[in-house]
Amino acid sequence: MEGFVTFIYPMEHSKKKNRYGYIEGILSIVGNLLLFGLKYWAGIVSGSLALIADAWHTLSDSASSVVVIGSVKLSSRKADARHPFGHGRYQQIASIFIAFLLGIVAWEFFSGSIEKFRSRELTNFGTLAIVVTIISILVKEGMAQYAYFTYRKTGFETLKADGWHHRSDALSSLVVLIGILLGKQFWWIDSVLGFAISLMLFYAVFEIIRGTTNKLLGEKPNEEMVRDIEQLIRRVSQQEICPHHYHLHSYGDHLELTFHVMLPGSLDIHTGHEIVSQIENALREEMHIMATIHLEPHLNKRESWR
Repeated sequence: MEGFVTFIYPMEHSKKKNRYGYIEGILSIVGNLLLFGLKYWAGIVSGSLALIADAWHTLSDSASSVVVIGSVKLSSRKADARHPFGHGRYQQIASIFIAFLLGIVAWEFFSGSIEKFRSRELTNFGTLAIVVTIISILVKEGMAQYAYFTYRKTGFETLKADGWHHRSDALSSLVVLIGILLGKQFWWIDSVLGFAISLMLFYAVFEIIRGTTNKLLGEKPNEEMVRDIEQLIRRVSQQEICPHHYHLHSYGDHLELTFHVMLPGSLDIHTGHEIVSQIENALREEMHIMATIHLEPHLNKRESWR
């Protein structure tokens, strides 16, 4: 399960993850503002209306970075009486919003490509505009790579979505550049590439929303987590226990896990409760998972796990 955060982290690690989110958001805003100024200036000097329009598109990308900073701030709030599981799901909510913004960009690619194909419109920039376009491609892809890096460090879905937003801008500039270089030989190259990129961005929107909604709805833990849990249970308990029926609920750094365990039917309630409590305490202390365990009896001596 790509990018899945397996355990809850201690408070100090959570603060470090939040710093990654703040830094990525701030760098994105600053980078977009600088690129906006550079593109706008180059557009004025070269007289390129397309580059001026691209400058405003770059400026609009700052909106997703503002959402990233806001989501990190809101999701880091402590649990309270009304939200006993914390506020970590602000990350998922923000990811859906950024995916919506990315979907708008994808639609612009799609509709713009069709219009260019119908009109056989060619891209025509001056030398200054070409240089600025190349700089934009390199800077925006660098910002995308940094967003993906921070996503791998934190597991924040908003950073992954923001990375795609940066990449969409880099791809937009790349299409323009290829259109300049090959447009005279292949008048359709710009529109065809734009159409292909729109499909790629629509797929990215689908992946972001699918991953986010899975966490909102609750999901089965990945195989690595299940294996670690079962190894811990074997080590902690002296009884033959059959854990199964796992359900995981993610609230950012806070993970709630529910599952069933089978214990010998001959055990009394008090002993069974002690065994389950030991497992819950070990999961909380060693894997930082808050577990709720349903106890079931079995009469057979041998039972298969899961």
